[in-house]
This record gives sequence, C-alpha cells and structure tokens, in this order.
Amino acid sequence: MLSRPLRWLAAAGILARTAVAALPPVDFDDNNSIAAAAKLVAEDMLSFYPRYASDPPGWTLGILPGPPPPKAAGEQQMPGMYYWWHGGAMWGTLIDYRHRFGDKSFDKYITESLLHQTGKNNDFNPANWSLSMGNDDQAFWAMAALGAAETGYPDPPEDQPQWLALAQGTLHSQINPQRRIVDQSNPCNWGLRWQVFPQNNGYDYVNTISNGCFMNMAARTGRYTGNKTYLDLAERTYDLLKELKYIDENFEVHDGGHEKKQCKDINKLTFSYNAAILMQSCAYMYNVTNGGEKWKREIDGLLDRTIKSFFTNSSDPTAPHIAFERNCEYSSLPAEPCNNDMRTFKGYLHRWMASTMKMAPYTESIIMPVLRESARAALKTCTHGPNGRLCGFYWREGAFRTTAPVGQFPDTASMGEQMNVLGALMSVMKTETYRPPFTNTTGGTSGADYNAGLAGDEDPRNRLWKPITAADKAGAGIVTAVLIGAFASTMLWLNWDQMRGRGFGF
Repeated sequence: MLSRPLRWLAAAGILARTAVAALPPVDFDDNNSIAAAAKLVAEDMLSFYPRYASDPPGWTLGILPGPPPPKAAGEQQMPGMYYWWHGGAMWGTLIDYRHRFGDKSFDKYITESLLHQTGKNNDFNPANWSLSMGNDDQAFWAMAALGAAETGYPDPPEDQPQWLALAQGTLHSQINPQRRIVDQSNPCNWGLRWQVFPQNNGYDYVNTISNGCFMNMAARTGRYTGNKTYLDLAERTYDLLKELKYIDENFEVHDGGHEKKQCKDINKLTFSYNAAILMQSCAYMYNVTNGGEKWKREIDGLLDRTIKSFFTNSSDPTAPHIAFERNCEYSSLPAEPCNNDMRTFKGYLHRWMASTMKMAPYTESIIMPVLRESARAALKTCTHGPNGRLCGFYWREGAFRTTAPVGQFPDTASMGEQMNVLGALMSVMKTETYRPPFTNTTGGTSGADYNAGLAGDEDPRNRLWKPITAADKAGAGIVTAVLIGAFASTMLWLNWDQMRGRGFGF
C-alpha cells in the first residue's frame, strides 16, 4: 500500500511522468552506468515537484508542496511536507547533477525556479516567505546560485540578476548587524543568528548551520572573485565556531547555543550536514590558500570525526561505512523520528564530501571508499513505489523498510530520500572526470554585484542604518556603531578591490 504522501502524489498525477522501471545495476567504475541510474533517480526526485510532474495552473515556481505561506493572488499551494528551503536544496542538487553528468534536460525548471524566488532585493528573501525566514534557509538558495556560477550553468538574461550577484546579495545581507549578535561582552559577538527577523522564534539562537553556510558562501565567493575580504569573513566565521566550542577538541560539531546564555548552553546534538558544510568550506580555503597548513589540519580533524560519527557507528575498523543520521536514526534511541529536514542530510553529506575530494585531492583515498560503500547500501533501498524504484532513508537495512521495530518508523518515499541517493551517486564519480569549480579567471562568466543585498531587509524593523535613539543604552549604541562601521568598511573594501581590478574580469 502506498504511504499517504505517495497516494496524494499518485492521485495528483505527479508520478505520471516517471516510467515503471527498476534501477539498473550500477558499476561504480563506469561513469555511464552511474549516470544511467542517476538520471532515473533525478526524475523520481522531481516527480515530487508539481510543476515538473503535472504543471498545475498558478503553481508558485520553485517550491515543493508544503505548509502554505500567505498566498499571492492566483497562486496555488497543495498540502505537503516540505518547507521553502527544501526547494533551494533540490535545485542546488540538480545543478551539481548537471555538472557531473552533462544532463541539460532540467534546465528550464532550475532557471525559472531560482529566478522566481530571488526576492525584492535579489538576496533570496521573497516577500511570501520573509516572515519565517532563517539565514540558513536563504543560504541554501544562494548556494545553489553559487553552484550555477561555479559550474558554468547558463547565465540568466542580462535584464535578470546574475548567479554570482545573487549569492553576493545573500552574503552581504547576512553581514547586516541586524542579523548578528552585537555585544562585545558576549562570546557570541558577531555570530550569525538562526532567524532573520526579531519576531521569529530562534532569533536569539546562534546555530552552526547558519554560520557554516555563511562561511561556505564567503569561501566560495572569495575563491571565485579573488577578493580576499570574502576569505577573511570565511576564516573569521570558522574561528568563531571553534572559539565557541561548537566544533570541540575532538572535531565533533554541535548544533548551537543561545545569545542570552552567551552561547555556552551548547546543544550537543550532532547532524551530518553541519560537519559536512564545514568540511567543504575548509576544503575551499585549503584550495585557495594553496594547501594552507591550518586548513589541512581542520579538514583532517573534521573528516576523521565525520566518518566515525556518521558512517560507522562502531569501533570496529572493519564495520561497513554506511551513512546514518545518528541523532534520529540510532536504533537505541526512543521514538524520535528523523523529520523532513533530517531526511535530506545524507545527500549533502555525500555531495560535500565529494567536493572536499575535488578541492583537497589528498583526501580522495580516504573519502572515496567510504562513499562507495555507503552508496551501494543506499541503492539497495530503491525498490518501492508505483515505479518500483523509489528509495528509502534507512540505508543500513539493505532494503526499503516497510515495517519497523516498536518505537521506530518505517520508510516513507519522499523527495528527500531521492535527493539523498542522487547525491550518493554523484559522489562516487571519479573526480578527474569533471571540472573543478570555475573562478572568474578560469572560465567563469557570471556577473558580480558588489552592492547587492545592501538595500536592507524587506521588514522595516531590520533596516541596516537603523538610527540610535536616546532610549538606546549607551553601551549597546556604541557597540552597534562599531559593528556598523566594520560592516561599512567591509563593503568599502569589497568595492575597492573591484575598482582596483584585482582579477575581476566581468
């Protein structure tokens, strides 16, 4: 029997475009074999996107069925399980897929989706979603755009915002003092908040994924443009996470802490995408610093801990390396299901570790065997659904889990599971078979905008140049002025580098 989400999808015709055919056997030493399976998994992933599957009139471009935002006139929203950021993650995965396999058949959906969700200030903060916007949510869309710039994905028309500029706009908006802790007496100082707007729950939470995504955008934008200011921002972010012990002495990566607790109330839950985003970011820094010793040390520590924490679950060195989400999938825990966010993490884990191999080639001999073993297990779950090949989440089971022990949960086939397996398939390609990310001096054509994202947020309570009134505390006012001054200096240096023509070729 189909699960409830699949029954709805089938009734809506969303699985209609997917042919009934099991996944073919995959030879990991043959890129054509990997590509054939990846094509089918990509189609299955997109079968959960109504615009691809059935093209309902008025569908909001780029988003998956989920909890509805305030609807604009004429827009439709179907009930579902996905949030806005899941769409950005899916398009970013497809851009990576296109780069690895050369498949251009999904370009229409990628381009229209990214451009439709850019927002008023071209920083991926569209009005429909801004009231519940997280900095990490925004970043997943921007990282997709950055991937487009790095892989030579076709540039938008000249009258549309360009891929690099969209990433810059998001990055710049997150330097805004309203997005950060402004208190030099607090160890959290300069930490990026989880939520964008003060009225949102989580505004006082400084979490690893938001800061990790910021570091990632800064490192990649710095490498692409050659602008050292971006690289300095990436390094400052990583150093803060170390100082706060979000990355502890054993390279275990924790989730975050609260401003009022000086970020000392560390949430010790560990998630694979936190470790993976930092690993990839350090690999970019290693690459751009020509093998910098600091970044090699950080990569090595994160890599060793990530394999132990999210692939083995055993002190036995001969234990199989199969990705698992330890804080919600662990069989010894009580009934605490992996939610729809967590059910997408394995795909990022695989993709970002594969990127680490490309940017820090010395890691391939360690990473590739792990990813291959994990991917083989993942493919064994792809036996479900109307087409007989939808994939599951519990890769260690060796099959799609239709039943589960007491206190555990059966598999549900959703977009996240297909995105995970697609990421796993991409990750096992030999790194020499695809190009490294472009820079603007090695083939990148995407246009920059060093003023992008500086108009302030759409919520008037978050204006960048918010005046300091007599009612403000003197100390807080001084610190705010200092941080705004630092922000202004940062933006000046970004633009100054551009004016000096330091390799910006746009």
